[in-house]
Amino acid sequence: MKPVIFIDGESGTTGLGIHSKLSVRDDIELIHLPESERKNTEARTAAMNACDIAILCLPDDAARQAVSFIENPAVRVLDASSAHRTTPGWIYGFPELASDQTEKIAAAKRVSNPGCYPTGAISLLRPLTDSKILPADYPVNIHAISGYSGSGRALIDIYENSNNPEHTDAPFRGYGLNLDHKHLPEMRMHGGLQFNPIFTPAYGNFRQGIVLYVPIHRRLLPSQVSAEAIHACLMAHYSNAFYVHVLPMDAARAVFYVEPEYLNDTNDIDLYVFSNEDTGQILLAAVYDNLGKGASGAALQNLTIMLQGA
Repeated sequence: MKPVIFIDGESGTTGLGIHSKLSVRDDIELIHLPESERKNTEARTAAMNACDIAILCLPDDAARQAVSFIENPAVRVLDASSAHRTTPGWIYGFPELASDQTEKIAAAKRVSNPGCYPTGAISLLRPLTDSKILPADYPVNIHAISGYSGSGRALIDIYENSNNPEHTDAPFRGYGLNLDHKHLPEMRMHGGLQFNPIFTPAYGNFRQGIVLYVPIHRRLLPSQVSAEAIHACLMAHYSNAFYVHVLPMDAARAVFYVEPEYLNDTNDIDLYVFSNEDTGQILLAAVYDNLGKGASGAALQNLTIMLQGA
């Protein structure tokens, strides 16, 4: 029998991305609720308990409520919200996190899909903290600019609908200025950090894509650590990764700017190590699609792993 998949919240930005990819596959069966029943608790509960894997594309509180609807012990959950990313008992759905992470996802009953910004931050930080190249108590700063789709349908409409009373074509909007962005606990835990980083996110006037930076001062690292050592650590960690690519140092030296959109509509992520030997400064960068590896692409990668482990 084909595995049965139910997407709770398929009309949202992430849900639509997942549904469009799954609807053309013939190796699974999708439970599809009519629009009139998508907010009907009884219909959602029935679908949730009739599937093999439920994919939650919901606001955090709604995702927690949806999990409470599950009575069938055979149902597995892949949650694309941020509700369970630091919850004990849930496996973090970044397969490249550690050498055994794919196996953990394959065997898991509950998997939490990573957030868009944490995907880039953790991909850069975790190999370094695991190897002690970056001390766990390092004062990490993370700067990122994302396409406006990262905020969901409301902000998409503000940018794309000229009739919206809040319509804007502002080229850049920084936010999260109170320094309590909801992704911080996720970044700290899965990045291997002792303290929350300072995180300064922004939206740009483009639909999708992310550039994320982590600046590092060599004077705050163990004495033997260089940009080359950091690059070698990332290369070793991702040597067998299909979707994570560490750009060669020579290629990074030839780069004078990075654009956030060049990996759009893929599940790939490119990592860069830039440096200035004279000042002892290193800049780590990640480029990826906030709707791809940062959302629906990662969810589909995790779903494939979960199905293989069924």
